[in-house]
Amino acid sequence: MKKKVAFYTLGCKLNFSETSTIARDLVEEGFERVDFSENADMYVINTCSVTENADKRFKSIVKQAQKSNPNAFVAAIGCYAQLKPEELAAVDGVDLVLGATEKFKIADYVNDLSKNDFGEVHSCEIEEADFYVGSYAIGDRTRAFLKVQDGCDYKCTYCTIPLARGISRSDTLQNVLKNAAEISSKGIKEIVLTGVNIGDYGKGEFGNKKHEHTFLDLVKALDRVEGIHRLRISSIEPNLLKNETIDFVAQSNSFVPHFHIPLQSGSDAILKLMSRRYLTHLYVDRVKRIREVMPHACIGVDVIVGFPGETEEHFLETYNFLNALDISYLHVFTYSERDNTKAVELQGIVPKKVRNKRSKMLRGLSVKKRRAFYEGQLGSTRTVLYEADNKEGYIHGFTENYVKVKTPWNPNLVNTLHEIRLTEIDDDGMVRGVEVGSMISV
Repeated sequence: MKKKVAFYTLGCKLNFSETSTIARDLVEEGFERVDFSENADMYVINTCSVTENADKRFKSIVKQAQKSNPNAFVAAIGCYAQLKPEELAAVDGVDLVLGATEKFKIADYVNDLSKNDFGEVHSCEIEEADFYVGSYAIGDRTRAFLKVQDGCDYKCTYCTIPLARGISRSDTLQNVLKNAAEISSKGIKEIVLTGVNIGDYGKGEFGNKKHEHTFLDLVKALDRVEGIHRLRISSIEPNLLKNETIDFVAQSNSFVPHFHIPLQSGSDAILKLMSRRYLTHLYVDRVKRIREVMPHACIGVDVIVGFPGETEEHFLETYNFLNALDISYLHVFTYSERDNTKAVELQGIVPKKVRNKRSKMLRGLSVKKRRAFYEGQLGSTRTVLYEADNKEGYIHGFTENYVKVKTPWNPNLVNTLHEIRLTEIDDDGMVRGVEVGSMISV
């Protein structure tokens, strides 16, 4: 009988794409993939270490695996596994810990799946993570996450990602286009481009620092791939989102009007402490440019509260900056100390109660911003791609500009595109609509 393997992924879209690729590799090696809630012979946990909470969740996930099968082999991979391999190996029940490069060769480290007395560690020096491994996620979602870039050369003072993933490097343009065509051939209607710093695409494409292609070259080439209905850009740094890219997206065949642009702080003083590569005036310029050419675009923002040195005045500066900005929603992160970052050495530690209060204020602002954005879309006709989950008798989907739409559950709607006139906002903050015409065939 085939050995069964189950996966649990913490963190970002990039982790999901890599989990999916590693899972396909193990299936080719003779494993059968099952859900994490099922009894399996091996459980693989793809870890994240962006926030303190992701670290804490790891132990509870290991316990969940042990509850399903106390004798199962448990492997930890991913960012936390690279940063603190010995710490993970010491967790009761963990048998194997693989670092940044080793995770893609997991089959080489798995023999008879016998439990180890102590967690076995295989973790490289991060300088050795200088080669690129392509990946994409399909099968369990109606959209695919396509990895185009990995690593980061930026030195933001709060971030451990360069320590966990290594230098910036890119997939070849040829391989990205091949993977995109492969995804499209499987009936997936939306592809989300992912990476650590995707605006840096092209660096390290052929093993050197020279840019053979730019992010704009990538976007233009993907727009010409036949069979792709939607392409979505995930998080992209404001200094790397050029006006030429914004203008191209506005008139492209496949790219949707949705941008997620990290800000992190609306105070220039705090941005400098964070070693970010822009100031607020550049961010304002990017938002204005998007609104000029795509007035209906959705614009999401990452922001960190409670960074060392953030006074009440700095926070209010951020709050007022975001309140005045024509954006659509926020992803709010409460600052948490990470080992081996420059931020932990900074003065002016913000008490956790204050951090939580500020986080709550910005989350409230996000609710208002999203509501205002949705209200501005009422009366318009958009294309909705319905997803696979039945949630309390409703199926949900997203418009091209990322408005979340709900309609009574119908399994025939899964992974289909429909022209919908948006008519009202429900009590739960989602939009209802009326179908206009028949289903779009693609």
